[in-house]
Amino acid sequence: MAGEEERGFVIRDRRSRAEESAPAGERVRPSASPGPTTQTTTPPPHTAPETEFHPPVTFSSFVFSLGTSALMLMGEQLAPQQERGPVNLPQAKEIIDILSVLEGKTKGNLTADEQSVLTDMLYALRMKYVSLATPSGKPGAK
Repeated sequence: MAGEEERGFVIRDRRSRAEESAPAGERVRPSASPGPTTQTTTPPPHTAPETEFHPPVTFSSFVFSLGTSALMLMGEQLAPQQERGPVNLPQAKEIIDILSVLEGKTKGNLTADEQSVLTDMLYALRMKYVSLATPSGKPGAK
């Protein structure tokens, strides 16, 4: 092992290149002490345009998001201009199972509206899944 050198990944410090390419007012000044330097300027804004509205994330919106994903995985067309995606029943079932676990874990801790959203979403997803998973599209048919 004395002559062997292990090759792994290489780390390159590119801070000096960033200092040269940054505008004069935003350059990082090297400190006298060795070690990492910090930049004190504010980063460029990474926000959406002011006209874009993002509703707050709530339990109901989370359930709705998961349900929408499951519907898309079951080939549901959510908008008229959108083309149908490929059907992926195993992934759709996984999302339905996640929502089922969520229903069990949150029992008694949800508002009436939240419970209704979760129950209704699970019912709709299960019915859609059963209709797609049975061979002729009818429950009980073989």
